[in-house]
Amino acid sequence: MHVDVGIGLRQPHYAELLNTTPPLGFVEVHSENFFADGGAALAVLHQARAHYPVSLHGVGLALGSAAGLDPWHLDRLARLAERIEPVRVSDHACFARGALAGDVIHANDLLPIAFTEASLALMTAHVSQVQDRLRRTMLVENLSSYVSFADDAMSEPEFFAQLCRRSGCGMLLDVNNIMVNALNAGTPYPVAACCAFVDALPLGLVGEIHVAGYCETAGIVIDDHGSRVRPAVWAVCEHALRRLGPLPVLVEWDTDVPALDMLLGEAAHAASLHG
Repeated sequence: MHVDVGIGLRQPHYAELLNTTPPLGFVEVHSENFFADGGAALAVLHQARAHYPVSLHGVGLALGSAAGLDPWHLDRLARLAERIEPVRVSDHACFARGALAGDVIHANDLLPIAFTEASLALMTAHVSQVQDRLRRTMLVENLSSYVSFADDAMSEPEFFAQLCRRSGCGMLLDVNNIMVNALNAGTPYPVAACCAFVDALPLGLVGEIHVAGYCETAGIVIDDHGSRVRPAVWAVCEHALRRLGPLPVLVEWDTDVPALDMLLGEAAHAASLHG
């Protein structure tokens, strides 16, 4: 089974990646970093697009926000998608926008949502709004979360199954986020719990898989994307590929960014996984 593997296109690697063009299935960028109508960053992205498919991964849509979507943000994303013609567009199942003293503010963080019918209806409407504006299907990523809500009425896999069914979107399955949540919940057998999460997802739902490193500090596991992927996360990723099929896999590394060779080594390991 061939696994299509990508890495994040990050500033420390711009020159080396574009000069050497190593064999990769795609590169991923954070959409918001390329919203300007011109400039050096957008020029680099166009160069990368000449060599690789590009995945646009956003962190700012705040799809679960009761305050609604930011029209400017959505317009900028649509313009970028028209320019780059990405292979995929994605964002997170989170909220970040809210009302304060009569103004709508952005928390600049990925804040967790409750798994309730009200949250589901709100997010379905917002995902549909984005897809109508972009005229394409998007993927929505599961979140690493450090709190839960007392009124949760369904499991996370069920929430995503319903969201995808109602809106027509796909899911971006972040395996590292599942592991972080399982560890912070004190799950006795975290790999088994993460595999059970994967098994609860309907086939055909997931359009991409993310893997990353995490850190442990003060008794809390943090999804920091700052180190190599842990063996347990690779094990769950391999299980997901076995069950869900040969999906694209992105190796995320966003803090303490290493030399390109180390990142490519992680990508090579992802490419070696098979069902």
